Amino acid sequence: MEEILTPNDYYPDVPFSFATLEDNVIFWGFIIPGRRIWLDMCSFLFLHQLFHLGCGRAHAFQQSYGVYLSYYLSDNIFPEASPIDFALIGGLNFSIAMLSAPVVTIIARKYSTKLPMLLGLGFLATGYISASFSERIWQLYLSQGILVGFGVGFIYIPSIVIVSQWFDKKRSLANGISAAGSGIGGLIKISHAWALRLTAILSCSVLFIATMLIRNRNDAIRPSERGFDIKLLRRLDVVLLLSWAFISMLGYIALLFSLPDYARSMGLSDAQATTINAILNLGTAVGRPLIGIISDKFGRIEVAGLLTCACGISCFAIWLPAISYGVLILFACVSGAIFGAFWVTIGPLCVEVTGLEELQSTLSLSWTVIVLPTTCKLSKREYSSNLRLI
Repeated sequence: MEEILTPNDYYPDVPFSFATLEDNVIFWGFIIPGRRIWLDMCSFLFLHQLFHLGCGRAHAFQQSYGVYLSYYLSDNIFPEASPIDFALIGGLNFSIAMLSAPVVTIIARKYSTKLPMLLGLGFLATGYISASFSERIWQLYLSQGILVGFGVGFIYIPSIVIVSQWFDKKRSLANGISAAGSGIGGLIKISHAWALRLTAILSCSVLFIATMLIRNRNDAIRPSERGFDIKLLRRLDVVLLLSWAFISMLGYIALLFSLPDYARSMGLSDAQATTINAILNLGTAVGRPLIGIISDKFGRIEVAGLLTCACGISCFAIWLPAISYGVLILFACVSGAIFGAFWVTIGPLCVEVTGLEELQSTLSLSWTVIVLPTTCKLSKREYSSNLRLI
């Protein structure tokens, strides 16, 4: 078999090379198969956008699940449900998706990337349509919680490795651009009644196109087929990476799903709370590509660590002392730009630590580790402005 070259085989001071990797060309750190790679990246951007498009809420804005959670708590749609129920339903979207990672990784490696993504498409559409007709809380658990969770996992897990496979020097930038779709999806306006149903319709159309366009490089990279490689846990660098993932997601979930309800507990109106969440999403859309650029220039591990610390400091310095609408707006701008650094950097960081061959196995470990923190949420005590972690 013909040897597959990598960007490291070329002179680093040559920005463009007509030497090919099968049908690929090296250009400024990009491994470009004609124009196909940009279809892959645009497809992944659609995947990110649609995941968050379905987690929005009613009234005026389709935001993230944080506003959706606030809507459930304030409108009493399911009288028998407690705040913990609604918080856990949102947590299941993340935790079940992450828990399915080892199985999804094995299916994608043995068969194809498209097979689990198509299965996830069915889970996602069925879950959202079922949720739109739910009348009891247990039905919402099964539909918007479990089915949607499996849908997200079966689509997101096999697709996240694609961008990292096709990019080398600009890997973080590419992941940042694709991840920016999550912030865009959170800004789209739509009514509550059709939020879940339209998400299912969009999933059946746009996600199908995105799935068909995506192509991996498994034949060239030959990654490990193990969906859960325990041997990696013997390495200190892997343990440190997983520890960072756990801590990052614990803070990420607390911020993402509690900020709108926290704003209401301060006496702000529904319109002001949704505006704060919209700015948080806008900051995400703008900040993630910038995080990618900075990471490629100054180091992926260093930037990820600094941004994690910066986000934590902003919570203590801006969020906790906040007593006005303007301060919360400032916090939404600052935190929105940096608090999603995990999703931009986790793929490139796994490559930095274990290499492309072990990328899928390392990501599976990462997804499993963050199951617990993504299941946790902040819920508001009845008749109290205090928030508690559940």
